[in-house]
Amino acid sequence: MKTSDLFEETFSAVTANKTRSGLTMLGIVIGIASVIAMVAIGQGAQSSIQANIQSLGANLLTVIPGAQRTPGSTVSTGRGQGQTLTKADADAISSGVAQVSAVSPESSGRYQIVAGGNNTNTTVIGSEPVYPQVHNVTFSEGNFFSAAQVTAYAKVAVIGPNVVTDLFSNGADPVGQTITINEIPFTVIGVTVSAGGTSFSSPDNNIFIPLSTAQQFLTGSQYVSSIAVQAASQSVMTSVQQQITTLLLTRHGISNPASADFSVVNQATVVATASSVTGVFTTLLASVAGISLLVGGIGIMNMMLTTVTERTREIGLRKAIGAQRGDISTQFLVEAVMLTFLGGAIGVVLGWLASLAVSHFAAIATQVSMGSIFLAFGVSAGIGIVFGYYPARRASKLNPIEALRYE
Repeated sequence: MKTSDLFEETFSAVTANKTRSGLTMLGIVIGIASVIAMVAIGQGAQSSIQANIQSLGANLLTVIPGAQRTPGSTVSTGRGQGQTLTKADADAISSGVAQVSAVSPESSGRYQIVAGGNNTNTTVIGSEPVYPQVHNVTFSEGNFFSAAQVTAYAKVAVIGPNVVTDLFSNGADPVGQTITINEIPFTVIGVTVSAGGTSFSSPDNNIFIPLSTAQQFLTGSQYVSSIAVQAASQSVMTSVQQQITTLLLTRHGISNPASADFSVVNQATVVATASSVTGVFTTLLASVAGISLLVGGIGIMNMMLTTVTERTREIGLRKAIGAQRGDISTQFLVEAVMLTFLGGAIGVVLGWLASLAVSHFAAIATQVSMGSIFLAFGVSAGIGIVFGYYPARRASKLNPIEALRYE
């Protein structure tokens, strides 16, 4: 049979009963669209999480105070809450660890903030002028405080855009205004650019003041909450992490690393863990959606078996005039593949539109990759071959004489 004749006969057979063909394809359409949409949501979430982590700073290592988990314990004993790190530790890291671009000691806490008749409760971070470099902070108004202001214990503050909304709802320019933090007046000297995010710990909710001022007037302690270290490049992060660990163990007089009173968190490890979690989440979503593909494949087989029964006399006639078993088998197999391929194409379009709708109306990041589209087409063709093989084989084995007698 010529290829042109094969496709012409296939097209005629598929369009002979449009309603049945459409309903048969519906399972494939829903399955492919679901897989495309679910994978797009999963990949979008993965990219969004990675972008949010990277936005906190490039090549970042964070030293957190508190004892690490010890053998036999079930929880970390005060990790991130202890008072074991000082600015002197940060200075030692800056001068004693190779391949470090910047070191930012930080002291954070939540305080009541008042401006005029408005108030809010948010995070106040005591830091140094290097903070914007380490954490990729930019400004829409004003500037960050200087080293001279840190030395002078200046009562100045840089505020996030959400703080501006909470405290200056009347539209007043916040720069130059006075806010009180824990009943202590501070002058606003800058406003940061929105980093995005709506979580409780969004950077847009933060207020930044000089570290010396925070320790003198707010915490009353020389300890810091964390030390952010920016490595020179991503390739040296592991080496820098090991150097920091060795240096601080020596400074704190600890010989056993398992008894360390601090932890060094590698940003690359956090990204990898987040990617792994979202990857499993994406696989789970795609697997659940893929069940409908199995149902669609069974629908294809059911239709093709019905078609074989309806066209028994036609098959007998074809074999009687010289059609080979391979010709009959190929014809029915191509019909099954065409149904699934068309269903897959429609499903890809619907899945893409669904992902756009989710992104637009639900504000959830989605990302449709070419890999998932090619996979969808491959799965469609595979389903057509797998579930169309048995009906095609059954049709090719029909006895022509018995088929011609079939009523």
